[in-house]
Amino acid sequence: MRFQTPLLRATLLRRYKRFLADIVLQDGREVTAHCANPGKMTGLAEVGTIIWAQPNDDPKRKLRYAWKLVELPGGHMACVDTGAANRVVQEALEAGDIPALTGYDTIRPEQRYGTGSRIDFLLGGGGLPECYVEVKSVTLSRAAGLADFPDTVTARGARHLAELTEIAKNGERAVLLYLVQRSDCDRVTVASDIDPAYARAMLAARAAGVEVLAYRADITPMRITLGPALRVE
Repeated sequence: MRFQTPLLRATLLRRYKRFLADIVLQDGREVTAHCANPGKMTGLAEVGTIIWAQPNDDPKRKLRYAWKLVELPGGHMACVDTGAANRVVQEALEAGDIPALTGYDTIRPEQRYGTGSRIDFLLGGGGLPECYVEVKSVTLSRAAGLADFPDTVTARGARHLAELTEIAKNGERAVLLYLVQRSDCDRVTVASDIDPAYARAMLAARAAGVEVLAYRADITPMRITLGPALRVE
């Protein structure tokens, strides 16, 4: 996934109202950027953090900048745009870069299922049973090399797991795919201390046959692509 316009390096002044951030561009201008992340963004939104923002000239948008990346220690990067995860995964599915999810003829995003939900991708054709794929963006890390999900209580995430569980119980294929959108992690785990209900839903899902995959994103200020598979702990 290439960024539509070149990103600009900036410094974070503050994040507020969840979806807004005041930043200082390198030319000294202070501007407000959209933050496409409803989570807590623990460790990624400290004052003075070096970030990367995408400018736009779309008259339909209220804000002219969108916060995309965060610089991490050791030359690593994180993507704070949760919507980018689905675009990266879709490109990987279309290219056949996820071995466990190849062989299908159709990749249909945002299909209705369950109790008023939408599955991120419904794979079909190729003589295979339909496959329901839910993607989760992961950005929290509290220990070196280990990514955690979720970063806050997520009733929605637990509901998605429950719906995937029902799909698996009905004999269909259900997959949860974690995309770790930070380059400093090589494994991922469920943050049961943050959301015990989600952790219980995960145990039930895996017991019912829901498959759990995890990949790391390769991130640069030019593009984000699917990186290596990660271990799920």
